Amino acid sequence: MQAQNSIQNQFIDTITHGDCIEVMRQMPTGSVDFILTDPPYLVNYHDRQGRTLPNDSDANWLNPAMAEAFRALKNNRLMLCFYGCPRAEKFLEAWRSAGFRPVGHLVFRKSYTTKTTDFLKYQHEQAYLLAKGRPPMMGSPLPDVQRLLFTGNKLHPTQKAVMSLIPVIRAYSLPGDVVLDAFAGSASTCAAALLTGRKYIGIELDSEYFNQASARIARIKGRIAAKRSSLELIPTSG
Repeated sequence: MQAQNSIQNQFIDTITHGDCIEVMRQMPTGSVDFILTDPPYLVNYHDRQGRTLPNDSDANWLNPAMAEAFRALKNNRLMLCFYGCPRAEKFLEAWRSAGFRPVGHLVFRKSYTTKTTDFLKYQHEQAYLLAKGRPPMMGSPLPDVQRLLFTGNKLHPTQKAVMSLIPVIRAYSLPGDVVLDAFAGSASTCAAALLTGRKYIGIELDSEYFNQASARIARIKGRIAAKRSSLELIPTSG
């Protein structure tokens, strides 16, 4: 047990640079309380600057990654996972094969268009809420339509707004819980966990995004420390 705790503690409140499958294999079974992640959508994505995402052109990683996520998650807990609509069947197959049970679906609406086809303007993203076991209610149900704020994608081509993830983390985890993001990107999930009093574990494969994520978390920790320091200097009455 002590060895397991030591392995787990090395990942808590850190972002690890590496393959999420290999990293999660080092984590003890049932060691995280909630998973919020935004993996590659298997669409060979390129943004306007030519930036790409690792492993976005094949699905070889999908089943083993979801199997490890299921193993690492505590029983009777939840995962919220974004996915790409054109490959929905592959994601559903991987989640069910791992043992997850879909219990809800969220739409994150945008105020802008990210892509236009002959038939549609793309103005939303989507995610499945997936259960391991029978999770209890932790508060009021979250509306299944959420607002996805625009980030400008400065740190990552598919960067999610921290403020759009905070309501999800508050709804499906408790203060002090460990939140895992196996596809950390620019660390939006980790930042949202940090700002809501949760612990976080981030994993990122790409070295450039890993460096961006690490620097971002360091900036946020610095701001939190500065705010605490300023509050300590405020004189109290009486």
